[in-house]
Amino acid sequence: MTEVSVIIPTFNRAQKVSRAVSSVLSQTFNDFEVIVIDDGSFDETADALGKFEDRITLIRHPENSGVSAARNSGIKASRSPVIAFLDSDDYWMPEKLETQIRYLREHSDAVACQAEEIWIRNGVRVNPWNKHIKPSGNIFERSLKLCVVSPSAVMIRRSLFEDVGLFDEEFPVCEDYDLWLRIGCRYPIHLIDKFLLVKEGGHPDQLSSMLKGMDRFRIKAMVKLLEKGCLNQGQTLAVHLELEKKCRIYGNGCIKRGKTEEGDFFLQLPEMIKGNDIIPDKERFL
Repeated sequence: MTEVSVIIPTFNRAQKVSRAVSSVLSQTFNDFEVIVIDDGSFDETADALGKFEDRITLIRHPENSGVSAARNSGIKASRSPVIAFLDSDDYWMPEKLETQIRYLREHSDAVACQAEEIWIRNGVRVNPWNKHIKPSGNIFERSLKLCVVSPSAVMIRRSLFEDVGLFDEEFPVCEDYDLWLRIGCRYPIHLIDKFLLVKEGGHPDQLSSMLKGMDRFRIKAMVKLLEKGCLNQGQTLAVHLELEKKCRIYGNGCIKRGKTEEGDFFLQLPEMIKGNDIIPDKERFL
């Protein structure tokens, strides 16, 4: 059994997935398996992956099921006690796995760690805004505002998924936001202060570019947490405050676009949640 399972979901990224896989196979640490999930690609992805056939496990979905389902397929097929993810448009520095596995070996109580990343937008290196600066340790309250953990940067002990569950396949976007909240409310996620990957953005096939209204899914993730009743008093207060803010912004945005019924739902949602009321149209809008 290998020590690390590397899971790479991909969809129609033939030109980039080879680079991602090569960055894994070039690691200074070599006790790993690579699982690539081709999530219904209809471009040249199969040809691009063909040259790696003896060094990777390839799972093919007959049709596009979404990144959550793809990652979950990889987790279920994996065998190692530690899991790392890599999005197919990102790539790793050669010492990425070695640095993170050393950290987990030296910190037996740590269940997850992530690394710093270099941002490339439209081919140009950019600096992240202050709100994107990664915290270390207790990330929960910072994670409520926006996602502060990148899938390509994180390494997780398999046992963690047994505690918090897998990626929620109902989320077409913000599936990582949902997962980090479920983890962050119970466990710290530690930051290794080294730039160990390159994260690309700005291209049109990114989910964040293709799907608008992402705050709706962040709201859904927070409602799930509140309904589960797993938060302490301080966490509950923090979620209510952020929920009110996001519902106000999203609801007013809906009304401006002529979606009055949807807008009214989100403007009223925080009070319904506080009162433990039955939420009409929940399945329709969330």
